[in-house]
Amino acid sequence: MEQEVLVLPDEGDGVRVIVCVGEFDQDTLGPFRQAGHPAAADPAVRRIVLDVRRLTFADSSMLNEMLRLLRSGRLVLGGPLPASLERVFELTGAGSLFPTAHSVEAARIL
Repeated sequence: MEQEVLVLPDEGDGVRVIVCVGEFDQDTLGPFRQAGHPAAADPAVRRIVLDVRRLTFADSSMLNEMLRLLRSGRLVLGGPLPASLERVFELTGAGSLFPTAHSVEAARIL
């Protein structure tokens, strides 16, 4: 399965959008870490929107990385959430921890 992580160009509003496409597990998290860590460390970024609409698989290591971003206090998931991520949330009970919007656009202003 093809995997892609895109960091969309900032629009000057302090929102960093990270798009995750494909499967993410402990062996394929590098690009996600490389996108997420700078966003969390940048004081000019007031919100990190993680676009998960095209995420096809996420394991517990992906969830751990998402939790690291959540600790920044700025993470919002832009959905709708895919079934694979809903399943991880169901199994772990972590879903209620994540602010989630029905779309990336809504997440930008949540």
